[in-house]
Amino acid sequence: MVRPLCYFIRHGETDWNAEGRLQGQADRDLTEKGRAQATGNGVKLKSLIGDAAGFDFVSSPMQRTRHTMERLREAMGLDPQAYRTDRRLMELSFGDWQGFTFAELEEKTPGLRAQRNQDKWNYLPPGKGAESYALLAQRFNGWLRELSTQTICVAHGGIVRTLFHLLGEADEVAASEMDIPQDRILRMENDRLSWL
Repeated sequence: MVRPLCYFIRHGETDWNAEGRLQGQADRDLTEKGRAQATGNGVKLKSLIGDAAGFDFVSSPMQRTRHTMERLREAMGLDPQAYRTDRRLMELSFGDWQGFTFAELEEKTPGLRAQRNQDKWNYLPPGKGAESYALLAQRFNGWLRELSTQTICVAHGGIVRTLFHLLGEADEVAASEMDIPQDRILRMENDRLSWL
């Protein structure tokens, strides 16, 4: 099954992104740079698809993704509020690690990062509700299988990493290590991915 055309955008920068903190499902808002990234992606999308007629707009319900979507739609000349959210697009949860940098976690538990990096895709952080990339991929795959119309999706770095893996464009190691930019658009067309 070939899925319809879809554009994926990672939310703009937050203060915790800038500080290297594990954000997960903690709700943080965009920095000034993040707002500019969201607006810039909206301008790029407008030049690619015009008025977006026939496109569905969907976002993770997290504050940083909603605010990215709203700025993006405004830059496209569309009603900023006319989109929907889907919880399956939320970032993975880092459990007890949320809000910490890896340097801070290493101070408490030396060797922790190396332990995680042995199998980053399947590693489950401690704490209630924590997820591995493998668990995130299962959650997101439900959304991906239901994709039936041209879509513009604002989500998270973890979602984009799992997308590369689910479409067979990256193995578990490569997908979990990918740097996902916040100022570019990822096009999925004929089940192939390309950065714009």
